Amino acid sequence: MGFDLGGQLILELLILGSFTGFLAGLLGVGGGAMLVPFMTLLLTLKGFPEAYIVKMAVATSLTTICFTSISSVRAHHQRGGVRWDIVKLLAPGIVLGSLLGAQVAKALPANWLALLFALFIGFSATQMFLDKKPKPTRQLPQGAGMFGAGGVIGLLSALVGAGGAFVSVPFMTWCNVPIRTAVATSAALGFPIALAGTVGYVVAGWSLHDMPPGTLGFIYLPALLVIAAASVMTAPLGARTAHRIDTAKLKRVFALLLYSLASYMLYKGVKGLIG
Repeated sequence: MGFDLGGQLILELLILGSFTGFLAGLLGVGGGAMLVPFMTLLLTLKGFPEAYIVKMAVATSLTTICFTSISSVRAHHQRGGVRWDIVKLLAPGIVLGSLLGAQVAKALPANWLALLFALFIGFSATQMFLDKKPKPTRQLPQGAGMFGAGGVIGLLSALVGAGGAFVSVPFMTWCNVPIRTAVATSAALGFPIALAGTVGYVVAGWSLHDMPPGTLGFIYLPALLVIAAASVMTAPLGARTAHRIDTAKLKRVFALLLYSLASYMLYKGVKGLIG
Protein backbone atom coordinates (compact mmCIF):
# COMPACT_ATOMS: atom_id res chain seq x y z
CA MET A 1 0.00 0.00 0.00
CA GLY A 2 1.02 3.65 0.19
CA PHE A 3 2.14 5.68 -2.82
CA ASP A 4 2.95 2.70 -5.05
CA LEU A 5 -0.33 2.73 -6.95
CA GLY A 6 0.66 0.78 -10.02
CA GLY A 7 0.00 1.75 -13.63
CA GLN A 8 -3.43 0.12 -13.88
CA LEU A 9 -4.78 1.83 -10.77
CA ILE A 10 -3.40 5.20 -11.88
CA LEU A 11 -5.21 4.81 -15.22
CA GLU A 12 -8.45 3.85 -13.44
CA LEU A 13 -8.21 6.88 -11.16
CA LEU A 14 -7.45 9.18 -14.12
CA ILE A 15 -10.56 7.95 -15.94
CA LEU A 16 -12.66 8.26 -12.78
CA GLY A 17 -11.38 11.79 -12.10
CA SER A 18 -11.97 12.92 -15.69
CA PHE A 19 -15.52 11.56 -15.73
CA THR A 20 -16.54 12.97 -12.36
CA GLY A 21 -15.04 16.38 -13.11
CA PHE A 22 -16.98 16.60 -16.37
CA LEU A 23 -20.23 15.56 -14.68
CA ALA A 24 -19.72 18.07 -11.87
CA GLY A 25 -19.63 20.87 -14.41
CA LEU A 26 -22.28 19.45 -16.73
CA LEU A 27 -25.03 18.37 -14.35
CA GLY A 28 -24.20 20.28 -11.19
CA VAL A 29 -23.80 17.01 -9.27
CA GLY A 30 -21.02 16.52 -6.81
CA GLY A 31 -18.30 14.10 -7.77
CA GLY A 32 -18.96 12.19 -4.56
CA ALA A 33 -21.83 10.29 -6.14
CA MET A 34 -19.29 8.65 -8.44
CA LEU A 35 -16.06 8.86 -6.49
CA VAL A 36 -17.16 7.33 -3.20
CA PRO A 37 -18.56 4.03 -4.55
CA PHE A 38 -15.70 3.51 -7.02
CA MET A 39 -13.03 4.46 -4.47
CA THR A 40 -14.69 2.13 -1.97
CA LEU A 41 -14.38 -0.67 -4.50
CA LEU A 42 -10.77 0.16 -5.37
CA LEU A 43 -9.65 0.43 -1.74
CA THR A 44 -11.43 -2.83 -0.95
CA LEU A 45 -9.56 -4.58 -3.76
CA LYS A 46 -6.28 -3.14 -2.44
CA GLY A 47 -6.95 -4.71 0.95
CA PHE A 48 -7.37 -1.57 3.03
CA PRO A 49 -8.86 -1.97 6.55
CA GLU A 50 -12.63 -2.39 6.28
CA ALA A 51 -13.25 0.00 9.18
CA TYR A 52 -11.67 2.89 7.27
CA ILE A 53 -12.46 2.26 3.59
CA VAL A 54 -15.76 4.17 3.28
CA LYS A 55 -14.51 7.00 5.49
CA MET A 56 -11.34 7.33 3.39
CA ALA A 57 -13.41 7.32 0.20
CA VAL A 58 -15.75 10.02 1.53
CA ALA A 59 -12.88 12.16 2.85
CA THR A 60 -10.83 11.87 -0.35
CA SER A 61 -13.87 12.61 -2.51
CA LEU A 62 -14.64 15.72 -0.48
CA THR A 63 -11.07 16.96 -0.75
CA THR A 64 -11.05 16.66 -4.55
CA ILE A 65 -13.94 19.14 -4.61
CA CYS A 66 -11.52 21.80 -3.33
CA PHE A 67 -9.91 21.59 -6.77
CA THR A 68 -12.87 20.85 -9.03
CA SER A 69 -15.05 23.57 -7.50
CA ILE A 70 -12.48 26.29 -8.29
CA SER A 71 -12.26 25.16 -11.89
CA SER A 72 -16.02 24.74 -12.29
CA VAL A 73 -17.06 27.96 -10.58
CA ARG A 74 -14.67 30.02 -12.70
CA ALA A 75 -16.47 28.83 -15.81
CA HIS A 76 -19.90 29.58 -14.30
CA HIS A 77 -18.76 32.98 -12.99
CA GLN A 78 -17.54 34.03 -16.42
CA ARG A 79 -21.11 33.54 -17.62
CA GLY A 80 -22.52 35.60 -14.77
CA GLY A 81 -24.36 32.66 -13.26
CA VAL A 82 -23.15 32.78 -9.64
CA ARG A 83 -25.18 34.62 -6.97
CA TRP A 84 -22.31 35.65 -4.70
CA ASP A 85 -24.72 37.28 -2.23
CA ILE A 86 -26.23 33.83 -1.58
CA VAL A 87 -22.78 32.28 -1.24
CA LYS A 88 -21.82 34.84 1.45
CA LEU A 89 -24.98 34.16 3.46
CA LEU A 90 -24.75 30.36 3.34
CA ALA A 91 -20.97 29.99 3.75
CA PRO A 92 -20.69 30.49 7.56
CA GLY A 93 -23.24 27.76 8.32
CA ILE A 94 -21.72 25.53 5.65
CA VAL A 95 -18.26 25.75 7.23
CA LEU A 96 -19.56 24.86 10.69
CA GLY A 97 -21.77 22.04 9.37
CA SER A 98 -18.93 20.54 7.32
CA LEU A 99 -16.52 20.56 10.26
CA LEU A 100 -19.15 18.87 12.41
CA GLY A 101 -20.05 16.34 9.71
CA ALA A 102 -16.50 14.97 9.59
CA GLN A 103 -16.57 14.28 13.33
CA VAL A 104 -19.96 12.59 13.04
CA ALA A 105 -18.60 10.42 10.20
CA LYS A 106 -15.66 9.37 12.37
CA ALA A 107 -18.03 8.27 15.14
CA LEU A 108 -20.33 6.33 12.81
CA PRO A 109 -19.55 2.66 12.12
CA ALA A 110 -18.33 2.21 8.53
CA ASN A 111 -21.33 0.01 7.66
CA TRP A 112 -23.82 2.66 8.72
CA LEU A 113 -21.93 5.30 6.75
CA ALA A 114 -22.15 3.05 3.67
CA LEU A 115 -25.91 2.66 4.18
CA LEU A 116 -26.31 6.43 4.61
CA PHE A 117 -24.44 6.98 1.37
CA ALA A 118 -26.61 4.40 -0.43
CA LEU A 119 -29.72 6.29 0.68
CA PHE A 120 -28.18 9.57 -0.47
CA ILE A 121 -27.39 8.23 -3.95
CA GLY A 122 -30.78 6.54 -4.25
CA PHE A 123 -32.58 9.77 -3.34
CA SER A 124 -30.42 11.83 -5.70
CA ALA A 125 -30.98 9.34 -8.54
CA THR A 126 -34.75 9.43 -8.05
CA GLN A 127 -34.83 13.21 -8.09
CA MET A 128 -32.68 13.24 -11.20
CA PHE A 129 -34.62 10.53 -13.03
CA LEU A 130 -37.97 12.22 -12.40
CA ASP A 131 -36.39 15.63 -13.01
CA LYS A 132 -38.31 16.84 -9.99
CA LYS A 133 -37.75 20.41 -8.95
CA PRO A 134 -39.33 22.03 -5.91
CA LYS A 135 -41.99 24.57 -6.77
CA PRO A 136 -40.71 28.08 -6.05
CA THR A 137 -43.11 28.98 -3.25
CA ARG A 138 -41.04 31.35 -1.12
CA GLN A 139 -38.10 33.74 -1.02
CA LEU A 140 -34.65 33.15 0.43
CA PRO A 141 -34.54 33.57 4.21
CA GLN A 142 -32.12 35.94 5.88
CA GLY A 143 -29.80 35.84 8.88
CA ALA A 144 -30.36 32.78 11.05
CA GLY A 145 -32.42 31.05 8.36
CA MET A 146 -29.57 31.10 5.86
CA PHE A 147 -27.07 30.10 8.55
CA GLY A 148 -29.22 27.11 9.48
CA ALA A 149 -29.71 26.11 5.85
CA GLY A 150 -25.96 26.33 5.31
CA GLY A 151 -25.37 24.17 8.38
CA VAL A 152 -27.62 21.40 7.07
CA ILE A 153 -26.01 21.56 3.61
CA GLY A 154 -22.52 21.38 5.09
CA LEU A 155 -23.33 18.56 7.52
CA LEU A 156 -24.93 16.29 4.92
CA SER A 157 -22.24 17.05 2.34
CA ALA A 158 -19.42 16.14 4.72
CA LEU A 159 -21.14 12.87 5.64
CA VAL A 160 -21.41 11.70 2.03
CA GLY A 161 -18.38 13.40 0.46
CA ALA A 162 -20.42 15.54 -1.93
CA GLY A 163 -20.36 19.18 -2.96
CA GLY A 164 -23.81 19.96 -1.61
CA ALA A 165 -25.68 20.38 -4.90
CA PHE A 166 -28.14 17.61 -3.92
CA VAL A 167 -29.40 19.90 -1.13
CA SER A 168 -28.45 23.43 -2.15
CA VAL A 169 -29.91 23.34 -5.67
CA PRO A 170 -33.40 22.19 -4.55
CA PHE A 171 -33.26 24.67 -1.65
CA MET A 172 -32.44 27.61 -3.90
CA THR A 173 -34.99 26.52 -6.53
CA TRP A 174 -37.64 26.34 -3.80
CA CYS A 175 -36.69 29.91 -2.90
CA ASN A 176 -37.28 31.28 -6.42
CA VAL A 177 -33.69 31.11 -7.67
CA PRO A 178 -33.62 30.07 -11.37
CA ILE A 179 -32.26 26.55 -11.86
CA ARG A 180 -29.21 27.54 -13.92
CA THR A 181 -28.30 30.17 -11.34
CA ALA A 182 -28.82 27.64 -8.55
CA VAL A 183 -26.47 25.15 -10.25
CA ALA A 184 -23.80 27.81 -10.78
CA THR A 185 -24.12 29.10 -7.21
CA SER A 186 -23.97 25.54 -5.87
CA ALA A 187 -20.63 25.12 -7.65
CA ALA A 188 -19.32 28.14 -5.72
CA LEU A 189 -20.62 26.69 -2.45
CA GLY A 190 -18.64 23.52 -3.12
CA PHE A 191 -15.36 25.15 -2.12
CA PRO A 192 -16.22 26.12 1.51
CA ILE A 193 -17.94 22.74 1.91
CA ALA A 194 -14.89 20.87 0.68
CA LEU A 195 -12.30 22.98 2.49
CA ALA A 196 -14.00 22.79 5.88
CA GLY A 197 -14.78 19.11 5.38
CA THR A 198 -11.16 18.40 4.46
CA VAL A 199 -9.92 20.07 7.62
CA GLY A 200 -12.50 18.11 9.60
CA TYR A 201 -11.46 14.75 8.15
CA VAL A 202 -7.76 15.47 8.66
CA VAL A 203 -8.45 16.26 12.32
CA ALA A 204 -10.80 13.28 12.72
CA GLY A 205 -8.24 10.76 11.48
CA TRP A 206 -5.11 12.41 12.85
CA SER A 207 -5.07 10.54 16.16
CA LEU A 208 -5.63 7.10 14.58
CA HIS A 209 -2.28 5.29 14.55
CA ASP A 210 -3.34 2.32 12.42
CA MET A 211 -4.21 4.28 9.29
CA PRO A 212 -2.69 2.91 6.04
CA PRO A 213 0.43 4.56 4.56
CA GLY A 214 -0.16 7.52 2.28
CA THR A 215 -2.98 9.02 4.34
CA LEU A 216 -3.41 12.45 5.89
CA GLY A 217 -6.10 11.92 8.47
CA PHE A 218 -8.76 10.02 6.50
CA ILE A 219 -7.58 11.41 3.14
CA TYR A 220 -5.77 9.01 0.81
CA LEU A 221 -3.23 11.32 -0.81
CA PRO A 222 -2.18 9.26 -3.86
CA ALA A 223 -5.76 8.93 -5.10
CA LEU A 224 -6.42 12.60 -4.32
CA LEU A 225 -3.51 13.79 -6.46
CA VAL A 226 -4.44 11.67 -9.49
CA ILE A 227 -8.20 12.34 -9.36
CA ALA A 228 -7.84 16.06 -8.71
CA ALA A 229 -5.41 16.52 -11.61
CA ALA A 230 -7.82 14.84 -14.02
CA SER A 231 -11.05 16.40 -12.74
CA VAL A 232 -9.73 19.98 -12.78
CA MET A 233 -9.16 19.69 -16.52
CA THR A 234 -12.61 18.32 -17.35
CA ALA A 235 -14.89 20.32 -15.01
CA PRO A 236 -14.76 23.53 -17.13
CA LEU A 237 -15.60 21.50 -20.23
CA GLY A 238 -18.69 20.15 -18.47
CA ALA A 239 -19.73 23.63 -17.34
CA ARG A 240 -19.39 25.01 -20.88
CA THR A 241 -21.37 22.09 -22.30
CA ALA A 242 -24.17 22.66 -19.75
CA HIS A 243 -24.87 26.08 -21.27
CA ARG A 244 -25.31 24.60 -24.75
CA ILE A 245 -27.49 21.51 -24.32
CA ASP A 246 -30.63 20.34 -22.59
CA THR A 247 -29.36 18.03 -19.86
CA ALA A 248 -32.77 16.62 -18.79
CA LYS A 249 -32.52 13.40 -20.83
CA LEU A 250 -28.86 12.93 -19.92
CA LYS A 251 -29.75 13.17 -16.24
CA ARG A 252 -32.10 10.20 -16.57
CA VAL A 253 -29.35 8.05 -18.03
CA PHE A 254 -26.98 9.13 -15.27
CA ALA A 255 -29.67 8.36 -12.68
CA LEU A 256 -29.65 4.70 -13.77
CA LEU A 257 -25.91 4.56 -13.15
CA LEU A 258 -26.43 6.09 -9.72
CA TYR A 259 -28.96 3.37 -8.85
CA SER A 260 -26.34 0.71 -9.58
CA LEU A 261 -23.79 2.52 -7.42
CA ALA A 262 -26.35 2.85 -4.63
CA SER A 263 -26.94 -0.90 -4.82
CA TYR A 264 -23.22 -1.55 -4.37
CA MET A 265 -22.98 0.71 -1.31
CA LEU A 266 -26.14 -0.89 0.10
CA TYR A 267 -24.56 -4.32 -0.39
CA LYS A 268 -21.37 -3.09 1.29
CA GLY A 269 -23.26 -1.78 4.31
CA VAL A 270 -25.59 -4.76 4.75
CA LYS A 271 -22.77 -7.26 4.27
CA GLY A 272 -20.82 -5.61 7.08
CA LEU A 273 -23.83 -5.64 9.40
CA ILE A 274 -24.68 -9.30 8.92
CA GLY A 275 -21.09 -10.49 8.47
